[in-house]
Amino acid sequence: MRSPRQALNLAVLGAAGLVLAGCSTLRPTQKAFAPDEYSVRHPIKIATSQTHLDVFDTGRQLDRRQIQDLQEFGRDYARHGRGPIIAAIPSGAGGHAMMGAIRSALSSAGAHAPLQVTPYQADGRLGAAPIRLSFAKLQAQVASQCGMWPDDLAGGRDLDTWQNRPYYNLGCSYQSMLAAQVSDPIDLVRPRAEGQVDTVKRTKDIEALRKDQDPSTNWRKDDAKVKEAQQ
Repeated sequence: MRSPRQALNLAVLGAAGLVLAGCSTLRPTQKAFAPDEYSVRHPIKIATSQTHLDVFDTGRQLDRRQIQDLQEFGRDYARHGRGPIIAAIPSGAGGHAMMGAIRSALSSAGAHAPLQVTPYQADGRLGAAPIRLSFAKLQAQVASQCGMWPDDLAGGRDLDTWQNRPYYNLGCSYQSMLAAQVSDPIDLVRPRAEGQVDTVKRTKDIEALRKDQDPSTNWRKDDAKVKEAQQ
């Protein structure tokens, strides 16, 4: 039999142990965790960067594919470009012979910016040396680098991998594809203003609803003309 004094001492020690055990779980960790939200872990930023197009030497005349590429490049510059268009021409006479056709294709697409020509040394042993066109515009890009694996997905000696947290790369490719596909990077910052209301169409739809009619467009087609077109 323990004396009352011994029993009291054991009770005090047990309570102190419980308090210490509870305090140990409240200790802050010094390890930094990646945020759970992929949009925070891999944010999309808007910055001014260079857009490039490589035009390969086909003589004084450009083929149809390169003309289409140049026209699309010119339309992109007309919509979003800023500053001049820079043309880096490889050393030799072949690149300068194509500049007339390049200027004509860009001009036909609405890109009337001055071309700043700068030469660069090309090594023929490394393959064809193109004319590189570039201009600056706003672009959406992922701030972090995809493909980084700072930790294992599971297991190992580090028990932090057992916490069922999102792995570091989760969402990086999704954010990169979204940034590459957006037409206007400013759309990621704020919505566009509403366009002008079609008053005639809206009035017609309201009148149809009041008459308990379907306001949708009724597309009629002539079956005889459809069969004739199919033949």
